[in-house]
Amino acid sequence: MWTHRRCIELMKVTVPIEDCVLEVKMERMLPISRRVHSGLFALAKVVRLPIVLVFLLFVTAFQAGPQDKEALIQEALSAAPPEVAKTATVKNRDDGTVLKPGTGAYTCYPTPESMMKRGKMSMCLDKTWQAWRDAWLNKKPFKANEVGIAYMLGGDVGSSNTDPYANAPTSNNQWVEPGPHLMVIVPNQADLEGVSTDPYGGGPFVMWKGTPYVHIMVPVGKRPEAKH
Repeated sequence: MWTHRRCIELMKVTVPIEDCVLEVKMERMLPISRRVHSGLFALAKVVRLPIVLVFLLFVTAFQAGPQDKEALIQEALSAAPPEVAKTATVKNRDDGTVLKPGTGAYTCYPTPESMMKRGKMSMCLDKTWQAWRDAWLNKKPFKANEVGIAYMLGGDVGSSNTDPYANAPTSNNQWVEPGPHLMVIVPNQADLEGVSTDPYGGGPFVMWKGTPYVHIMVPVGKRPEAKH
């Protein structure tokens, strides 16, 4: 059986790690896998809108919400592999509204509205990563009790590899845009020893080492050109 410790050991050599991480997660996921009308017409009377236009406004008022909601759901789920996405809960990252209930171990979030101009940041988190997210957002201490794996298969707009709260690159904060990737939390910090902290090497690397939010980044797809 694959174990997280075995995966960590593999990260310290040249063996690709993404298959190992996915194998561990599939073992954990296998049991889960098995199983406005009158108002518009009043407006028409006041401003003399053609009845066809009123009808179109009426249809738009009904459809815009569901269409936007479905787009958010699909964008959120694109962060995860299909076996995770099909049972995941989807929540709005801005206000926590449940967009799609799920029965699985993961909660997926679409890109926050404030970040959409920069690019995609959808993510899918297990319970360990949910706790991590709460701690990071509120600048609270965090200690994992078990291995956590998160997915950002749609890529990311970038972040500092050294500063958890940096919003833009500087000359020395190791800004990196990792492309599609997994993120791994381990409960024993000693397991991180020997894993590279170089975000530009092309393989797994430790992010935010020396902080409560330290984790391993595992690139699994094409990455944007490194910006040192």
